[in-house]
Amino acid sequence: MASSSPAAETWLLENGHIKPLSKEMRHGHGRSHGRTAHNVSSSSLRKKSDLTLVRKVPCAIVRDVLANVQEVILGTKLFVLFIAIPIAIVAHYKNFGRPWVFGLSLLGLTPLAERVSFLTEQIAFFTGPTVGGLLNATCGNATELIIAIFALIQHKVDVVKYSLLGSILSNLLLVLGTSLFCGGIANISKEQKYDRKQADVNSLLLLLGLLCHVLPLMFRYAGVGESAAITAQATLNLSRVSCIVMLLAYFGYLVFQLWTHRQLFDAQAEDNEGDDNEDEEAVLGFWSAFAWLVGMTILIALLSEYVVGTIEAASDSWGISVSFISVILLPIVGNAAEHAGAIIFAFKNKLDISLGVALGSATQIAMFVVPLCVIISWIIGVRMDLDFSLLETSSLALAIIVTAFTLQDGTSHYIKGLVLLLCYIVIGACFFVSNIPQNQPNGVNLGSSSEGIMRV
Repeated sequence: MASSSPAAETWLLENGHIKPLSKEMRHGHGRSHGRTAHNVSSSSLRKKSDLTLVRKVPCAIVRDVLANVQEVILGTKLFVLFIAIPIAIVAHYKNFGRPWVFGLSLLGLTPLAERVSFLTEQIAFFTGPTVGGLLNATCGNATELIIAIFALIQHKVDVVKYSLLGSILSNLLLVLGTSLFCGGIANISKEQKYDRKQADVNSLLLLLGLLCHVLPLMFRYAGVGESAAITAQATLNLSRVSCIVMLLAYFGYLVFQLWTHRQLFDAQAEDNEGDDNEDEEAVLGFWSAFAWLVGMTILIALLSEYVVGTIEAASDSWGISVSFISVILLPIVGNAAEHAGAIIFAFKNKLDISLGVALGSATQIAMFVVPLCVIISWIIGVRMDLDFSLLETSSLALAIIVTAFTLQDGTSHYIKGLVLLLCYIVIGACFFVSNIPQNQPNGVNLGSSSEGIMRV
């Protein structure tokens, strides 16, 4: 919506204190308002709002509130899922079935994750390219991070590890596989191409993250003859050092993406500017977007607490292991909006956007969210290391290697996507059949040996 309308200026510019970047300034800097593949992907699920009726409201305050509600709540095709949020809250306080609370909370997280992407983009219109890029780099996977923090507070280290592992696997195999498969089928007569440079950078970072996961696992097996407590402490120390290295690598990645080699990441946004003209102007003022972002984050935190607190009840009620729920269901539902956008752009033969979403999210989880969770657990006194056990680490390694081989030549067809999808199905089946009753040891330690955290 253009900001030239006098009626719109009143509520868009927030009393005139902040002026959005001009169109010339944004075009002069490519992605100067901080748009990333995640933003472009999420925009495919947004609806253009018609504020004609809102502008006829005589009271300025009421007009501002209605305009904000229409843009934020009704501005997404997933707005119908917002009804799950109050129902989940009522179900929690009225002591309805805990599996219902879990399911409703998951549904409520779906539109919230998409709206966070929208709101960070709105804030980025006013903050410029650097801050906008940093916002996207830190808020892109806010849902997973908040769920992980609440699980750590409740000492559910296994849920944290499973859910973060599932997010990486989901992005690399399910989202990327579906995008390549659907894009290949829809454009079967065309040769699909994409920029290999971004894929190479993300693959290198994922391989570094894999090294940091493999070494603590191997360290535990190499510690034969030593006491379990000594080996566990050494593994924990190695994991913490590795996490600091991973965070430094992620910081270097941000510098690479936002400053030194920005042109590599600008290309995909510039190629798609013509398809997203409705998103060229801010539709919220800075403080409105900031207030909405805080509110959405609080709701995500509330629903995340419900999800973590009821996951065992849902597991018992549905007869599905916590590992399968955490690895498969949580990532799929929590990022449904972003994933759907990646697939839509693959249909349009815009694979750079799809790859930016899938690989970007996987890299962010592996190199930022996972090490950050280990550091947070260190601060709050919970023992979490990078030893994800043999089955989980093997699944991660094979997913990264298969993805790297898939993307090595810069071209795509549907058989590549099919192979990735089949890999995901096999891994999902593996976690589905490992339905071991809770608290029953199976000989595989998921967490720290000294705490005896067993696989669920």
